[in-house]
Amino acid sequence: MSFTREQILRTAKEQNVRFIRLQFTDLLGSIKNVEIPVSQLEKALDNKMMFDGSSIEGYVRIEESDMYLYPDLDTWVIFPWVANDRVARLICDIYMPDGRPFAGDPRGVLKRALKEASDMGFTAMNVGPEPEFFLFKADSIGTASLELNDQGGYFDLAPVDLGENCRREIVLVLEEMGFEIEASHHEVAPGQHEIDFKYADAIKAADQIQTFKLVVKTVARQHGLHATFMPKPLFGVSGSGMHCHQSLFIGNRNAFYDESDSLGMSDTAKQYMAGVLHHARAFTAVTNPTVNSYKRLVPGYEAPCYVAWSASNRSPMIRIPASRGLSTRIEVRNPDPAANPYLAMAVMLKAGLDGIKHKMQLPPPTDRNIYVMTEEERVTNGIPSLPENLREALNELIESEVIKNALGEHAFSHFVELKEIEYDMYRTQVHNWEREQYMTLY
Repeated sequence: MSFTREQILRTAKEQNVRFIRLQFTDLLGSIKNVEIPVSQLEKALDNKMMFDGSSIEGYVRIEESDMYLYPDLDTWVIFPWVANDRVARLICDIYMPDGRPFAGDPRGVLKRALKEASDMGFTAMNVGPEPEFFLFKADSIGTASLELNDQGGYFDLAPVDLGENCRREIVLVLEEMGFEIEASHHEVAPGQHEIDFKYADAIKAADQIQTFKLVVKTVARQHGLHATFMPKPLFGVSGSGMHCHQSLFIGNRNAFYDESDSLGMSDTAKQYMAGVLHHARAFTAVTNPTVNSYKRLVPGYEAPCYVAWSASNRSPMIRIPASRGLSTRIEVRNPDPAANPYLAMAVMLKAGLDGIKHKMQLPPPTDRNIYVMTEEERVTNGIPSLPENLREALNELIESEVIKNALGEHAFSHFVELKEIEYDMYRTQVHNWEREQYMTLY
């Protein structure tokens, strides 16, 4: 929905809005905001609200800290869970004092990638994300426990699925905030859930992911639960993914569809897919950005560990859903919900566009279950693995000019610096598993 400045000011007055959160996202994907009283709304709408960028992960140094918040008027929404003294939200782009877009703003990174797509003739990248999450019980002060709220499984319902009421309220809140919800259900693992919402253009889809996370965590807390988008919170069960369905459009035409093709896929779609596969190992550090992400990308739990594609097999990294026509799309299955959605979409788009620009050849599909193949069979069939850990993924990212270019020098250098620190902290830590294995043995 689009809003004008006048509509926002009028709605704020009519709905008794008292505070506005000017929201943005740091390089690691965490939601940040500057909250202002409604008396400052006009100033914010004039792009005159300043904040200290040196305090935000991956932004700028203290000697260049002044930055401006430019609200996107189309993101105006009033939070339904606050009845009195209501709170509204505007998602912002980040600008420098001289009026230039800030190079390290994740939303700006995605906009630059979309500009390249536009220059190539594509008018939209549509994305349908599927972020999964776990619900754990929380104590009296809201601290998460390791006790799941249920022991349900795929598509279970109450009383086995004890998260049903919480999930329903999440859906109702999302709908009140303008989401078009397509389905919600219990996922494979105990305590794991998925709520699917309609695809949107890439910027709106990334905005929706951030809003979705905020709503899920807020409503879960009201139910005495803690929601987490951590990719693999528990050993021995499936982790949480964020499959990203994606397609390119030219006007009202789906550029991925070709009715004359045996698969219904255009050359553009195949070249895009070839580019995504070619650069997958390099962009995995962005789509799977934590140490924990690689505990999910292991065989045996339905998460894709192998760089391959198929129209009839869920073990490869890319699946082609059955729908055709306007719904023709590819499903990239390796991203997880810890990813910064703006950066994740930017690097996947850039990889696909590189495939189109260089008319990359799509390898043959892999219609066998890759999980049961031997390593020799995978090598023979030309099926590489995704990186096994964050360090390996970062090394691949550092070597890729295409993915570095997608991020831009500022975001790339700061992202790698933050992630190398994270990995080194993990590498030098002594974990419970080590003590359990070695304390008495040696």
